Amino acid sequence: MSEVATRRAGAREWAGLALLALPTVLLGLDVTALYLVLPSMSAALDPSATQTLWIMDAYGFFIAGLLITMGTLGDRIGRRRLLLIGMTAFAIASVFAAFAPSAELLILARALLGIAGATLMPSTLSLISNMFADVRQRAVAIGVWATMFALGMAAGPVVGGALVDAFWWGAAFLLAVPIAIVVLVGAKIVLPEYADPQAGRLDLASVALSLAAILPGIYAVKHAASYGVDASTAILLAVGAAASVLFVRRQRRLASPLLDVTLFTNRAFSAALAVLLIGLIGVGGTMYLVTQYLQLVEGLTPFTAGLWMGPPALAMFAAAIGAPLVARHVRPGLVMSATLGLSVIGYALLATAGTGDTVAVVVGFAFVYLGLGAIAALGTDIVVGAAPAANSGSAAAMSETVQELGIAVGVALLGSLSTALYTARMSAPADTSPEIAESLTGSLSGALSVADQIPAEVVQAAQEAFTTGVNIASAVAGGAIIVATVLCLVALRHVRPLGEDQDVEADRR
Repeated sequence: MSEVATRRAGAREWAGLALLALPTVLLGLDVTALYLVLPSMSAALDPSATQTLWIMDAYGFFIAGLLITMGTLGDRIGRRRLLLIGMTAFAIASVFAAFAPSAELLILARALLGIAGATLMPSTLSLISNMFADVRQRAVAIGVWATMFALGMAAGPVVGGALVDAFWWGAAFLLAVPIAIVVLVGAKIVLPEYADPQAGRLDLASVALSLAAILPGIYAVKHAASYGVDASTAILLAVGAAASVLFVRRQRRLASPLLDVTLFTNRAFSAALAVLLIGLIGVGGTMYLVTQYLQLVEGLTPFTAGLWMGPPALAMFAAAIGAPLVARHVRPGLVMSATLGLSVIGYALLATAGTGDTVAVVVGFAFVYLGLGAIAALGTDIVVGAAPAANSGSAAAMSETVQELGIAVGVALLGSLSTALYTARMSAPADTSPEIAESLTGSLSGALSVADQIPAEVVQAAQEAFTTGVNIASAVAGGAIIVATVLCLVALRHVRPLGEDQDVEADRR
């Protein structure tokens, strides 16, 4: 084994990891803070149901679409430089979002945040892979990274709720400003610069094809969830599939591809990505529904609802830190499958909860988060570890692409499924005006906005209809997690405990 491969990280590398934790926490916060900001934001900006989904989804969609491009760009211009550019842009876009005067401008701000966020995620993860060459240290460092992202996701509802209660809904976005200042000052002191000296020019045709491959597919899922499978869905899927084929063919011909598609011949790489995608679809959708349940069904304030998310946060934290330590002695595939199996219990609790079952919902979501912590830490380590150092930015981008894609698709798919079930079950009383009837049958938040104009039993029926949607969506997500559990057992069983030499040929079979 070479000296480079066994070099152990020192104080500067661990200080660098601490600095990288800041943008990582920020990205996690930005994913989930909006869940508890949403009701107050909706009251202030009055977005339509479609605009609300776009406010939620635009951030994740643009991150997912541009992560591959930004990860490869970092390999070319320097990962630290890309981090600094992205941090600056993220802070500016956050200020824009905080003071957006309309739903349309907030959607634009969220899209800009997604573009900036796409530069941060692969930068932080690929820098970690450069700083920590030792396999065990890298696994712990990635576990810390995953924990920080998970901590941000878990703290988002608490922080967002507290800021909404104390100030206004836009205050949650302003957290990016002080974090950006600290990162910009400290990066040149503790972070190394790394760029691939052999990388060629960025191929713009590949960038366009990657966007054409990812974005139509995402929108097709969103469209089908909202309006059913129709001609538009088929056209979007066909465009995405055709662009994907052209993208892969072009990458195989280029000397310096945007994405090294040969990485997918590594079975562990491909399987870990699939598990991350499935897992994040379930978590993204259920988190959206659980935070809405706590506020709209149980009537909790944003801050109180955020505090109820504390126990799930502790579960995620324990799994993200503990899983890499256990995986030093037990095969990672077994650790991931065991924690995913426990998360199925959580989905079962969510699938059977009723109105007034706050404890059952929180405990169920804690089990869901437990599975997320383990697969985020170990799955990401498997993906990044499968790539050579020169391609770590590309590998990190793929890991983050599927995770952001999973969250966005989870919100779109499970959120739309829940909404469809709600509208199918709700009907307005005969003497209700058309305006009130539209609010009542459109969404639970709409029903609560006219609660003083409709009978109490109708409001209760609306809350029960929403809870039924949560139940069915959770059952669907739990079924998908069972598939991911089996996938871990079958496709990742050959991955040896962390620190042991891996069988490269077995990975490619």
